[in-house]
Amino acid sequence: MKINRTPLKVTAAFIFGAVIAGSVATANTNSVVGSVIVCADNRTQVLTLAKAGVCRANKTAMEIGSNSINAKSISALVTPSVVSISVRSAAGNGSGSGSIYQTNSTSSYIITNNHVIESAVTTGTIKVEFADGTEIAATIVGRDRVYDVAVLLVRKGNLPVIAIGDSSKVSVGDEVLAIGSPLGLSNTVTQGIVSALNRPVTAGTADSFSYVNAIQTDAAINPGNSGGALVDRRGRIIGVNSAIASLSSGGTSGSIGLGFAIPMNEAKRVIEEIIATGKSTRPVLGVVFDELTADTQAKINSLTPGEGAVKAGMVVGSIITSIDGVKISNRDAAVVKIRSYAPGTEITVVATLPNGTSKSYKVTLGSAPAL
Repeated sequence: MKINRTPLKVTAAFIFGAVIAGSVATANTNSVVGSVIVCADNRTQVLTLAKAGVCRANKTAMEIGSNSINAKSISALVTPSVVSISVRSAAGNGSGSGSIYQTNSTSSYIITNNHVIESAVTTGTIKVEFADGTEIAATIVGRDRVYDVAVLLVRKGNLPVIAIGDSSKVSVGDEVLAIGSPLGLSNTVTQGIVSALNRPVTAGTADSFSYVNAIQTDAAINPGNSGGALVDRRGRIIGVNSAIASLSSGGTSGSIGLGFAIPMNEAKRVIEEIIATGKSTRPVLGVVFDELTADTQAKINSLTPGEGAVKAGMVVGSIITSIDGVKISNRDAAVVKIRSYAPGTEITVVATLPNGTSKSYKVTLGSAPAL
């Protein structure tokens, strides 16, 4: 599959190439919350409200929720919940990052990118290193190549889990921190802002392709940051760092201020399905796009019987121009936008019909097993 469709060469932060398709940035209004002093338990990182601004000896006081991010406090809070991941396999060795998502008394789930652990799916080993330097073997619970998400399991309990944010509340200009292990340098924190939203990014190779309706950030993200956390000013994960843009003609270079993260709301659905069943699902519109015009438009070449597009009355030869008000400029932009939804969601699709007129459709997305 051809993946280099624009002059700007975009490469994933760990292994493979990525390309920005057409894009539209939107922003939601986010209410401002005054800062508060909280106490973070030094072992579990559980937060409690400070009494009169004072914390006990076994807790660390920090200010969160202010208009400007407190990088020092948020780093202290979140770093124990972010891990380094090393992979050894016949295909070679690699490294990435991850976040502790759930924990109980005996085991914990860690989220990362599929491309971080993909080489060790059939043979190889995966090790997770925690902020205190402890290493432990991990196993794959499940993974989704399309969303570039994977869940690992470690037999170690009572770990500090990362707080989950709402990526639908993120606005362009919000301050963020990227936390992970670039180039194997664990516990690395970089600061920036949300540069854009709804960036259609496709990444990978013909046999392992992912589609991300990404959060763009200028926080420095480098190889090895893949799977790490993009957090907001309260230390909540709003995105899983996945890819960077590169101006190099080959290979993977360093950050140029164009990093991309999988929105947490999109990743969360997949993560929860994997934890519950070991597998995940993807939404289906029920169309096949025309490959010949894929770079410049989202033209429907055929319809899948029984799926949402047919039921809504969509027509072969139509060109999709917007989905839920977001402009669609080509095939990849359409695919990325569709896959940002959960199966069963009703969406509004506007298309230009073969006769040149425009029509709006209400389409309920179907469901299919993840690839």
